[in-house]
Amino acid sequence: MTAEGGRRHRVLVVEDEDNIAIALDYLMTREGYEHDRIANGAEALARIKATHPDLVLLDVMLPEVSGYEICQGVRLDPTLADVKILMMTARGSAIERRKGLALGADGFISKPFELKELREEVRRLLVTEG
Repeated sequence: MTAEGGRRHRVLVVEDEDNIAIALDYLMTREGYEHDRIANGAEALARIKATHPDLVLLDVMLPEVSGYEICQGVRLDPTLADVKILMMTARGSAIERRKGLALGADGFISKPFELKELREEVRRLLVTEG
């Protein structure tokens, strides 16, 4: 899928579990997105600022810095206002979801997720941009 100007959508995966990251890598490749992955929460915000992805697939529970803190950091930076954030968590409670959305996440998906469900959520967020 492409963004404005014909370039491919850029997706940054912030996920510390390799097996999940491999599945996400497979899906992003198959969907035709340009993508990258980092496994460490502490490096995520700097990478988001440097690469300005269209979408961040953001795990909540990360080493050093939580997904919630990263989400908040992105939302406090006006230059990143157009970056979409889809949070992913194994603890998919209503409280977790509300917290993520309150901090500015654009979507929330519980692990383990069906790839079809994730693909639809990613498309929904990228189609609504602009």
